[in-house]
Amino acid sequence: MRWAPERPTGTGVLVLAGSSGRIDTDRARIFAEHGCLAESTRWFGGTGQHTSPWEIPLETFFQRIDWLKTECDRVWVAGTSFGSEAALLVGALSDDVAEVIAFAPSDVVWAGYDGDRETSHWTLRGQALPYVPFDWNEHVAQTPAHFRPLYEKSWSTAGHAATTARIPVEHINRLVLVAGGDDQVWPSVAHAQRIVAHRAQAGLVTQLIVHPHAGHRTILPGEHPVTTGATMMRGGNENADRELGSQAWPVILNELTTTR
Repeated sequence: MRWAPERPTGTGVLVLAGSSGRIDTDRARIFAEHGCLAESTRWFGGTGQHTSPWEIPLETFFQRIDWLKTECDRVWVAGTSFGSEAALLVGALSDDVAEVIAFAPSDVVWAGYDGDRETSHWTLRGQALPYVPFDWNEHVAQTPAHFRPLYEKSWSTAGHAATTARIPVEHINRLVLVAGGDDQVWPSVAHAQRIVAHRAQAGLVTQLIVHPHAGHRTILPGEHPVTTGATMMRGGNENADRELGSQAWPVILNELTTTR
């Protein structure tokens, strides 16, 4: 779906939701209200698509970036959670992405499931990308599901797999990271800090906005809390999630202004 701005600024934004698989209408609408041609696409769970996020072709996103390029002077990609994985990957692999905004980011590619086996979240030119496998040892099933300990343990025991699965964030032009310290889906602040460190080694500056009490889902000014998606512990609370969004939004708006 596309949202056209009343006063175009020349920026296009591809908005990617996470494991809910939804079209992120609220976030795309807000970008359009600030002059961006915004598009949000369902990247799994739709007709002819995988029912869950496994082996999703990155070409899915490159095609949408190509379309935005025909209408815009520059293209951003904004992704959340699993969508931030995609945003960071396409930003690193495509020279056509001017900036990436990653909410609850990951610094590595994670595993997905096709119903029978563990595999990568993503493919490129038909080949599955290297990923960090899950370490289920000592994992305790809970209701609602609590995945942060699983992600922390899996990364710490992955060894070389974590190195080969690392997203080459040093190839991203400009980058804003937004993370909540109470994220209970995965440790997004630790992920973000590793991203910042890798980019710093390459002489690149990264903008990182953190709220210690926010959870997995940042709420930007003008957005409604998201109530869809799988039932799981996400951490934070509405007030803290909104505070994180209020801290991040001026940074994002400043980027919109300075990159024109």
